[in-house]
Amino acid sequence: MRVVGLHTDVLVLTSQAFQTACTMVRSGDEAFVIDSPVFPDELEVLPAVLQQAGFGFSGLLATHADWDHLLGRLAFPDASIGCAETTAARLTAEPGAAARALRDFDEGHYVERPRPLSLGQVQALPVPGHVGIGDQELELHPADGHTADGMAIWIPWARVLVCGDYLSPVEIPMLSEGGSRDAYLATLERLRPLVEQADHVVPGHGAILDAQRALAILREDVTYLNDLTLPLARRGAEQRRIHEANLKQIGAHP
Repeated sequence: MRVVGLHTDVLVLTSQAFQTACTMVRSGDEAFVIDSPVFPDELEVLPAVLQQAGFGFSGLLATHADWDHLLGRLAFPDASIGCAETTAARLTAEPGAAARALRDFDEGHYVERPRPLSLGQVQALPVPGHVGIGDQELELHPADGHTADGMAIWIPWARVLVCGDYLSPVEIPMLSEGGSRDAYLATLERLRPLVEQADHVVPGHGAILDAQRALAILREDVTYLNDLTLPLARRGAEQRRIHEANLKQIGAHP
């Protein structure tokens, strides 16, 4: 696990599992934790990381409803989770799905946790829209395609884009159940002007990017989704498995 400061008001903690990114953003005395690390020891230190950095804590935000982005409740069991209306609808339609997926992961990796995952109160946020934080606002942008739900979060005063499971340097575009190639392409085009303004782009999985590298990945991802040809830098066994699943999802053939 590593913690990197991108701005006076933005920290990113990267989990050892899936290189999952957890972003902490503050304005004044308020702070949100966006998405989550995965392993229990990483979650356990989250409150201490905030305290040592002088960040308060106001609540949790999740870019989408995949289980590995929802674990902040294990670190802050009394906090509500803010998410896009589409994500709130997905969580309502799939009760217990995140907890079951986490249990499967833990059993497969021999991970023990002090308590099971309970999502508690979920606050549906209008997207596109804004969320106030201190005397600033976070911008919320629709980000569906990977799944049927989701949002990207633009932190304008820090010029940081937290984009969920898009623009990953380690993972090709993944069309999960409910995902859509057309929606994914539309999300990439919505993200493009934000990426062009960004000092830093935080993908859901993989290293933090500058705008130039993020734009290069965006172009690669557009090409992949149109041509279904794996990018040169993302052709390992796991990416080939994801590619085969994508082909089934869109009804294509190898």
